[in-house]
Amino acid sequence: MTTPEANPEVQVNGLSYKFPDGSIGLSGISLNLPVGSRTLLIGANGAGKSTLLRLLSGKRLAPSGAIVIGGVDPFKDGLEGVTYLGVEWVLNPIVRSDIDVPTLLASVGGDHYPARRDELIDILDIDLSWHMHAVSDGERRRVQLAMGLVRPWNLLLLDEITVDLDLLSRSNFLGFLKRETESRACSIVYATHILDNLARWPTHLVHMHLGTVRDWGAMEKFHVGMPQDSENSQLGELVLEWLKRDLKERGPRPGRPGEGKIEPSGSVGRVSV
Repeated sequence: MTTPEANPEVQVNGLSYKFPDGSIGLSGISLNLPVGSRTLLIGANGAGKSTLLRLLSGKRLAPSGAIVIGGVDPFKDGLEGVTYLGVEWVLNPIVRSDIDVPTLLASVGGDHYPARRDELIDILDIDLSWHMHAVSDGERRRVQLAMGLVRPWNLLLLDEITVDLDLLSRSNFLGFLKRETESRACSIVYATHILDNLARWPTHLVHMHLGTVRDWGAMEKFHVGMPQDSENSQLGELVLEWLKRDLKERGPRPGRPGEGKIEPSGSVGRVSV
């Protein structure tokens, strides 16, 4: 495996991708995310966020030259400095078995990074006596995050990974990530629908729709003249408007009745045409 150069940046150059069945996953995506950036991927379900993250991580093959991270193709060179964390991990039977937290953390090199390990245990409020078969999904998620982040990374790709965390754990976790990007050469791309208390966290936004990027750029592009005390609500309003427009342009999903409508209560299950 190859380690990206000290100051990696994410370059995406006209990236298109088709699924094995021939359907289009991504079309003509171009981005340039600098070192130290914390990017939010915004878009409705099915917009292509997860597909883009898996391609950036090297989990799927992209056309040659379409993705370059620190001067390296992540698929061909298997970048050691790229960490991808997705929601599927919590369903892994290993983390639902009778295994304790210290054993799991040691298995991913926690003993080699004791300071980071202990900081993550504190930030994520992890109980070292937990056994994974006897904890909640939210507690498993905390352990997953500690396992994934205990080794220093250059590029962190997060796919809805904080969905099971409570508000305080999520706030502490995002604060840790922000400090990471401010103290060393690394970057984050984070797909999420949860925008609470995120206004001052991202440096960049990427708006995706049906496999394309509709708009992207540094936060200044979207927050010009915005009062400090209203940033959070303004970010939510911006994203809400994006999603409303996307839904209107997409139209009804295939197979949805065009003119039929469900009758009000009293006629449950009856459709008038």
